[in-house]
This record gives sequence, structure tokens and C-alpha cells, in this order.
Amino acid sequence: MAVFGYEAGAKLRDSGVVPVVTEEAPKVEDFSELDESKTKLYDVKMTASMHGQPSPSLEDAKLRRPMIIEIIEKNFDYLRKEMTPNIYQMTSFGTTAGFSGIFSNFLFRRCFKVKHDALKTYASLATLPFLSTVVTYKLLVIDPLYSENISKENCVFRSSLIGIVCGVFYPSSLAFTKNGRLATKYHTVPLPPKGRVLLHWMRLCHTQMKLMVIPLVFQTVFGILNGLYHYAIFEGTLEKTIHEE
Repeated sequence: MAVFGYEAGAKLRDSGVVPVVTEEAPKVEDFSELDESKTKLYDVKMTASMHGQPSPSLEDAKLRRPMIIEIIEKNFDYLRKEMTPNIYQMTSFGTTAGFSGIFSNFLFRRCFKVKHDALKTYASLATLPFLSTVVTYKLLVIDPLYSENISKENCVFRSSLIGIVCGVFYPSSLAFTKNGRLATKYHTVPLPPKGRVLLHWMRLCHTQMKLMVIPLVFQTVFGILNGLYHYAIFEGTLEKTIHEE
């Protein structure tokens, strides 16, 4: 048998065929060591890739940041340009109401022959109509206009009504009551009979009340022009927005 095996091996070598010797694979007793080595190798590769090139999310953030800042700056500039005429018009509208208050205070002080507390009455008659006109105009005209809840006719009507109420009626009634109280306090005019105070003062100041027609006409016309102007600004802003979109 040995001779037969030797002869068979010699024949295989002579024919050029090398016999393959199979060895048993080494047994791995602890699989945790193999898993730990694979995990360490994966961590090393990930660390090398992260240090080698920047993360795409960081690159996107770096590119988006200047674009966002530029968009915000453009929006601020656009809002500033659009709001500047509104502020000027509201301020001018309130200023005319303040002058109307000064004018009415002058008339009623002469009517009641009051010479006391001049600075106090003039300051209040100039400030209160101004503030009431500006605040009311913004709430009833500007805000509904830019929220698209108002028509052109309604805008003009509200603006003229604000000019009449806040620019004429309110300062006139304020000057009338303030100077009437001062007249009663300092006895600059004869005291009215009981129960007829308002009627007595109205008869006393009927000439001055007629002169208040001048600021009434002016505030009405100015209110109409103001409403038309702001509605034109709103239409222009709306057209620009639609064109840009």
C-alpha cells in the first residue's frame, strides 16, 4: 500500500499537478475580539474621511447664510422705502389737526376772554389732536389697506372722516370745554344760568364756531387727498409684488 501511494504521488509530480493540502481553519473562540477590531477599523476610516473633506451640511450652511442675510436686507430696504411715505403723510395729517387745535384754542380763548394757563391749553390742543389723528388713521386706514380689507371709496371716506372728526370736531370741543371751565373758574365772562350752560356758551361763541368752517373744509380736502395717495401707494406695492412673484 505504501509503495502504491508513493508511485501515485510520483506520477502526479511528473505530470505537473501539485496536490493541494487542505488545512483546517483556526477556530475563533471569542467573536467579540473580531467585532471590536472591525469597529475600530470603521471608526478610523470615518475619522479620516471627516478630517479629509468638510461635511456637505456645513458647506450648505456657509452658502445659505450670506444669501439669507442679503434677502433680509433687501426686505428691510423695501419696507423702509414703502413705509417712509406713509409715515410722512400720517405725520402731516396729524400736524394739520394740531394746527386746527391751536386755531380753535385761540378763537375760544378770545371768546371766553381767558388769559390764564395759556401754555397748558395750547400744548394739549396741539398734542392730543395730532396723536389721535395719527393713531386713528393707522388703525382705520393703513392697517386695513395693507391687509386688503378696504376698497378705494372706503379708504377715501375713512380718511376724510378722520380729518373731520379728529381734525375739527375733537379739537373744537376740547378747546370749548377747557376754556369754558377756565372762564367759569376765573369769572372772565358772566356765569350762565343753571341748566343752560352749554346753550349759553354756544350763543356766546357762535361767531367763533362759524370760523371753524375754515379748518373743516381744509381737513376734509386733505383727508380725501390722503386717502387717494395711500391707495395709489398700495396699488403700486401690490403690482410690484405680483410682478416679482
